[in-house]
Amino acid sequence: MSVLIKNGRVVTAESDYLADIYTEGESIVAIGKDLPYKADKTINAKGKLVFPGGIDPHVHLDMPFMGTSSSDDYTSGTRAALFGGTTMVIDFILQTQGDTLKNALKAWQGRSKDKAVGDYSYHMAVTDFNSKVAKEVVHMIEKEGITSFKTFMAYKGALMIDDGQMVQLMKVVKENGGLVTVHATNGDVIDSLIAKNRKAGNMAPIYHYLSQPEVTEAEASARFTDMLDYTGCPGYIVHMTCEGALNAVRKSTMRNQKVFVETCTQYLTLDASLYKRKDGAKWVMSPPLREKKDQTSLWSGINQGLIQVVGTDHCPFTWKQKQMGKNDFSKIPNGHPAIEHRMELLFSEGVRKGRISLSKYVELTSTNAAKIFGMYPKKGTIAIGGDADLVIFNPTKKHTLSHKTHHMNADYSSYEGFKVTGKTETVLLRGQVAIEKNKCLLKPGYGQFVKRGKTSLHV
Repeated sequence: MSVLIKNGRVVTAESDYLADIYTEGESIVAIGKDLPYKADKTINAKGKLVFPGGIDPHVHLDMPFMGTSSSDDYTSGTRAALFGGTTMVIDFILQTQGDTLKNALKAWQGRSKDKAVGDYSYHMAVTDFNSKVAKEVVHMIEKEGITSFKTFMAYKGALMIDDGQMVQLMKVVKENGGLVTVHATNGDVIDSLIAKNRKAGNMAPIYHYLSQPEVTEAEASARFTDMLDYTGCPGYIVHMTCEGALNAVRKSTMRNQKVFVETCTQYLTLDASLYKRKDGAKWVMSPPLREKKDQTSLWSGINQGLIQVVGTDHCPFTWKQKQMGKNDFSKIPNGHPAIEHRMELLFSEGVRKGRISLSKYVELTSTNAAKIFGMYPKKGTIAIGGDADLVIFNPTKKHTLSHKTHHMNADYSSYEGFKVTGKTETVLLRGQVAIEKNKCLLKPGYGQFVKRGKTSLHV
């Protein structure tokens, strides 16, 4: 199939210009003014923005957690992502402690094979590091195209590894061209505060937040940067929420250290006052929502180049699932639905409100993730020879976010009633029209697994 997009305003991380784009098969073939090609389909993008397809490097689809599973599977999750302009996601494989990475990969392949509508890849979460796992890490990088390895500094007994294991993993990953990512919160302190609050009978959702104070994230982030500095390994902090953690990264730059940082739309737009509501369980996630001052710090960190990526940590549960913790905040499944709204929220709250430029927006939603996670320039930009992953975006269209209109498998919205300006209208994934006139035209199985290469440190 061939597609000609005419008269669009093409925006990448490096440029902003008016042009036509011609795609053939899965790739971009030509970019220029008044292209002479005849295509199977022509789209007039006059007055619209044309972005590279969004990349969300932090999602949890069909993930077993806290006695249940996240409510979006690979079909509903990647389809919802496409509606919002995200053409690719990176999910997290969770190694079971005592088991192999190979078996974990096999389990997630079973969840995704022939089910994904959009493209996807995996991070491998290492929850039990030893000499056998070290060999598997090398195999994942060299043979499977999985080059990023998630670690947890919390969830002791299930996901957490200790600092000694962390350092040894970093050494292996560095030697083989990979990247270590981290959930940076101090699990021991959090566990003690959870136990203290439960013993005192403090069971409401607000105590989820109060059991994870800012210092737990700030301390762990600083410790992680120190271990990276010691080993020389590239590192990436996921879902950063607060000023204290950002300052730990800011301090690391004083020794000329580069640590990649991701925040998420919820931490830029929502705050901890929501936990006081009767339905506060809807926003129980880890790390929790923070204060208004932290939002200010995160927006500043974006413009200072300390934060490179905005993801979602999409891990949805239905309201019935959230009720598992009705009488005990520590039993509320952690996570919220967000995969569909990332691109539109960040445009409305960032670009429209003058907080970030258009090119910065493209960096945050696509280009930097492609570079950091080894997919650039095949993904993450608009360039001849690259995948024809394109978003045609109406920058002036106003609409309201609601669970009644979203496509995620969740019966509530974390952003119910949010009025936003900017709407994803048409999406191409590898040259095929995926979203048009609010309909998904692709079937489960079209989404492909993307093997990834080494990290680009020049972000």
